[in-house]
Amino acid sequence: MDLDKLMNKHLTRYFDAGKTIPEETLQQLLRFLRSTPSSTNVQANHFYVLATPEGKERLAANLGERFQDNSEKILNASHTIILTTRADLPESHIEEVFTKERADGRFPDQAKHELWEFMTRDFLNLRNYGYKDMNHWMEKQTYLAMGLTMMAAAELGVEAMPLEGFDPTSVDKAFKIRETGHTTTVLLALGYPDPAKVYATPISRFEADQLFTFV
Repeated sequence: MDLDKLMNKHLTRYFDAGKTIPEETLQQLLRFLRSTPSSTNVQANHFYVLATPEGKERLAANLGERFQDNSEKILNASHTIILTTRADLPESHIEEVFTKERADGRFPDQAKHELWEFMTRDFLNLRNYGYKDMNHWMEKQTYLAMGLTMMAAAELGVEAMPLEGFDPTSVDKAFKIRETGHTTTVLLALGYPDPAKVYATPISRFEADQLFTFV
């Protein structure tokens, strides 16, 4: 990965509608997204991959009245991913995680797996009843997954643009997301930049001594 190149470029705001991500590249990126870290392995996400004109048009038409300027970005992107987060964490979901971990042989023996399940439940109870931030905690993991996926996209030569300019209620309704126990958190448009609209101006950031404190 060329970090110097990444540090000196703007995020793409305009995609070339004539270019599509190759299927092999897309599947590699989705495998990476599936593997991104999840605290306590809770896996509180579901991802809607919009790969057809119909899917992208449905999203573009349901961003909400105040966010229609983002429609063109969605329509011109090769793909857009709707990253959703669970609205709550029911016992059935926790048990499903534990069952999959046992089936995959995540721990070498039963005693370690039982200890893991106890510690996981204890931590989730702390988030739910102690810190009272379960939803926010799960959403932060969604953003972690998105950020890492953006870096993976760059490695694969794909541009990735996060979008918060949308009405989650409208998007949820258009894709019947809340019926699944999730809600839309953030969008990630993927594709290749429109060469006629690439930002060429320098990146502007505070100097290092204003941003970093060494202790």
